[in-house]
Amino acid sequence: MDSLLENINGVADLKALPPEQLPALAGELREYILKVVSENGGHLSSNLGTVELAIALLYCFEPENDAIVWDVSHQSYAHKILTGRREFFRTLRRFDGCCGFQTPTESADDPCFAGHAGTSISSALGIAAAKSAADLPGVAVAVVGDGALNCGLSFEALNNAVRCGKKLVIVLNDNRMSISHNVGALQSYLHRLITANRYMGVKNRIKRFVDRCPGHDWLLSAIRKLEGLTKAALLPGAFFEELGIRYLGPMDGHDIPGLIRTFNHVRESFERPVLIHVITRKGKGYRPAEEDPEAFHGVGRFDAASGILPPASVNNFSHAFGSAMMELAAAESNMVAVSAAMAYSTGLSDMRNAYPDRLFDVGIAEGHAVTFAGGLATGGLRPVVAIYATFMQRALDNVFHDVCLNNLPVVFALDRAGAVEDGPTHNGIYDLGFLRELPNLVIMQPATENELRAMLFFAYKLCRPVVIRYPRGGSGTPFDPAAPVDKIELGRAQTVKSGTRLAIWSSGAELATALKVDELLGGGCAVVNARFVKPLDIELLRRQAAAGMLIATIEDHAAVGGLGAAVAAELGGGVMVFGWPDKVMPHGKTARLRAEYGMTPEAIAGKLAGFLQDV
Repeated sequence: MDSLLENINGVADLKALPPEQLPALAGELREYILKVVSENGGHLSSNLGTVELAIALLYCFEPENDAIVWDVSHQSYAHKILTGRREFFRTLRRFDGCCGFQTPTESADDPCFAGHAGTSISSALGIAAAKSAADLPGVAVAVVGDGALNCGLSFEALNNAVRCGKKLVIVLNDNRMSISHNVGALQSYLHRLITANRYMGVKNRIKRFVDRCPGHDWLLSAIRKLEGLTKAALLPGAFFEELGIRYLGPMDGHDIPGLIRTFNHVRESFERPVLIHVITRKGKGYRPAEEDPEAFHGVGRFDAASGILPPASVNNFSHAFGSAMMELAAAESNMVAVSAAMAYSTGLSDMRNAYPDRLFDVGIAEGHAVTFAGGLATGGLRPVVAIYATFMQRALDNVFHDVCLNNLPVVFALDRAGAVEDGPTHNGIYDLGFLRELPNLVIMQPATENELRAMLFFAYKLCRPVVIRYPRGGSGTPFDPAAPVDKIELGRAQTVKSGTRLAIWSSGAELATALKVDELLGGGCAVVNARFVKPLDIELLRRQAAAGMLIATIEDHAAVGGLGAAVAAELGGGVMVFGWPDKVMPHGKTARLRAEYGMTPEAIAGKLAGFLQDV
């Protein structure tokens, strides 16, 4: 039989298929997604769980009029494939290839950039309000997971929806997970209802029985009224109905005919915000991902036939952080950890298992995580907050208002600080521009995993707000958790190599880049491991400048706002700053990004050689 997917070159081709062929298309989509992700890496389990949902949405709605906003959008692969990007999808996550998230510069069928959780309802509500104001056709659809619904931003949007969201449709994709299993009262509330299979199965059996009864119309009407009362008392729809949002569900998110009936009904019938609650299964159709959706959430290349993932490297900063946290937890009974739904990804799995009462996972709620940590510190505990650098941007005011102003002893461990493969929504290259301005805050960057361990212990003893930021992956040096802890002094850099004419200041793991640049320049440079972005080692910096040395900085951060900007401000300019450009950085392998934007040792050495010749 001919492949259905090979004939889909856009939504019009999808709509031309008879409904009975859509389940077969779903199977082909899963196979295609699995093939591409196993070859390129990407998000797997979440996308396997939303195939039928993407088909039904595009089958019923009109992308030219109806905006479909996927929250976070790492689960939008089927949407991308079906909206004319089938062949382009083969380039997933490659430089100049298909982005793993909704990207409006890639397609008009992606209404806005999406990569951070909880934004979809607000974005869709704004689009819906604009359509209403201009009397434009179509609706705005927000597809939000139960994990992203935990976000405060989602609640703010729900609170505002009834006022201006008559063209708003919310699809609550309930798979009981974000990356890890969801936590908190909202999760319990949503799942208080009977599972979709049991609830819908009993309901359908009762309906079939009633249909066989003579004069059954009055009985069916009574049952429907009873069902409505029961839902209001027992099911989560009551919460949304009280907000003025029509609640439909729960329903099977893998039942394409049922989804199509519901979506068509919503398009034709409702003049107020609607929430459709669907139950899906992460990893559906691929047993390894169904059995361990957390491990298959984000993967690199792997063998799809066996389902065996390559062993995760333990030679990286995240693992070293987790190891050091276990060591610190054993030594300090009042140390606690705070995670925003990413304990596994930030290296805290061992602590979660060993000290479950000392790890607070607050869900996808970074602002709350920070303010909560401030409260913990006020109460006498010593919190370490582990969050990706890009997500810490969401909690800037909380860091300022609830930690720094109070000068509280909270340690922020910012993982993935630097450019990453996932692209503009995930690059951790902007946070220093915010954080450097905050009072009482110390900012450190370790060059190696061993230095990260030393910095964590130093930060704990410092008893003030501290940020430790480090990149994804490793430094290439062995991590020894049993080695003596290196001595760290507040605001003191480390001179790794002496020189006379040029001093290269590096932040974090860019020390390796700086050493390679020195080698390419013939070995005459001073190489400095800055260690501290705030406070800077001003004494060393001024001493080098006074000796007539030229100063250059290398950092895995935007050139504006980071170490280079701090050094240039101190010296009044005259600094060669090497960092990421002041533009939206695309996705792609970091080695490719470095080559493209002049961040390789060879490119930096070439520019510095010209700089030295000109002065």
